[in-house]
Amino acid sequence: MTAEPVIDAQDSLAPAAVPPTVRASLSPSRAADFKTCPLLYRFRSIDRLPERPTVEQARGTLVHAVLERLFDLPAAARTPESAGDLVAPQWDRLVTEEPELAGLFAEGDAAGAAEFLRSAAALLQGYFAVEDPRRLEPAEREALISAVVDDELLIRGYLDRLDVAPDGALRVVDYKTGGAPREAFEARALFQLKFYALVLWRTRGVVPRVLRLLYLKDAEICDYTPDAEELLRFERTVVALWQAIEQATARQDFRPRPSRLCDWCSHQAHCPSFGGTPPPFPTTAITDPLRDARSGPVAPGADE
Repeated sequence: MTAEPVIDAQDSLAPAAVPPTVRASLSPSRAADFKTCPLLYRFRSIDRLPERPTVEQARGTLVHAVLERLFDLPAAARTPESAGDLVAPQWDRLVTEEPELAGLFAEGDAAGAAEFLRSAAALLQGYFAVEDPRRLEPAEREALISAVVDDELLIRGYLDRLDVAPDGALRVVDYKTGGAPREAFEARALFQLKFYALVLWRTRGVVPRVLRLLYLKDAEICDYTPDAEELLRFERTVVALWQAIEQATARQDFRPRPSRLCDWCSHQAHCPSFGGTPPPFPTTAITDPLRDARSGPVAPGADE
């Protein structure tokens, strides 16, 4: 599928452009948090507890950055060698913008840092095994899209990539740097893509033809084809999730929901399921209802 540029006024909704009926906003990551574990949603969106980046998350962020920059090159130059050449400069840029990333490696651990860069380059080889970027011209990359549903809720998020065919068909592409699809993670990834599909349908009047997950580690593609009826049901699910979030906030009642995903949670020390105690509930839970926590691009590895 080739792509043609698309301009959408909804891509960047300034506060003044938000309809006065809108009371809150929700991103796919925060919606998935609540769906997975209400207490995790509280820790991230209400308490806003800090989370130290992990090597896996940083590697995901780096690979996403390289793939975004790869499409800045002329089509013929989008080769595995060019992608490899982007790894070190993009890592330097990320560390400059987010100095905490430098703490992933002990001072003087040049070998660890070098292995990290090599592992990112290896994931890029997985990308070239499933796609030829010389044949693609994405319409949008790392694009903010948003829409209002139920008159009161602004839903928004960042697409890794959007391809648009000459006939107007849309393909949403999401890069995953984790391993082969596992049920719990694939369900979360598809939830995220359906979220984007709903926004695109509501703002552009087109149901995406394909929702594509690219699993780079194992060089696998997972394609999913939604339809309008499914997106209508999904919209009701998103609205119901937000209503549940509002009720939990009013009651100050966010309960843990233990699962296999707990192994990757940064907040076990505060979780009752692991003998911890949550911090006191903030007196002002959400100071800006139109800005759910981490409304900018989420570190890609965090959802993988």
